Amino acid sequence: MRIAISGKSGCGNTTVSRLVSEALGFPMINFTFRNLAEEQGIEFWTFCNMAEKSDEHDLEVDRRQVEMALSVDDCVLGSRLAIWMLKEADLKVYLTATTEERARRVLKREGGLFEERLMQTSQRDRKDSARYSRLYGIDNSDTSIADLVIDTSDLQPQQVAARILAEVKKIQK
Repeated sequence: MRIAISGKSGCGNTTVSRLVSEALGFPMINFTFRNLAEEQGIEFWTFCNMAEKSDEHDLEVDRRQVEMALSVDDCVLGSRLAIWMLKEADLKVYLTATTEERARRVLKREGGLFEERLMQTSQRDRKDSARYSRLYGIDNSDTSIADLVIDTSDLQPQQVAARILAEVKKIQK
């Protein structure tokens, strides 16, 4: 079974994907801009700015994560575009949260000032959405492709993972 989990920055993609993969004993695939930036020795926000000027970074991340997911029978793929890119997914989950809550989560993870993280989160949303639309014709706010949409704003990661695992059990019957 292949499970794809998507959502914008700060929705809990990585944490929830890890919890689901651990509960199921499936490998977790979460190859992102952060990974590629680290591989190339480039600071994350600098890398994001570079990605705005060249499609090669998006295309590389997307190609590699799909390739990784298709190389195994069972996995949890967590990424911004997982539900669109992994067409073979048996379960497509989209996580949402308010912009303010996502900024609070990014602040907790990366530090800084809340106002700065809120501005960056909003800017990243706009820039990511524009790129995904231009590159793939994807509207990453359109959840109609998802089998399950979960608003994580007021939920703990374990609660979100439990909802996904309940859906997996339904599918496996």
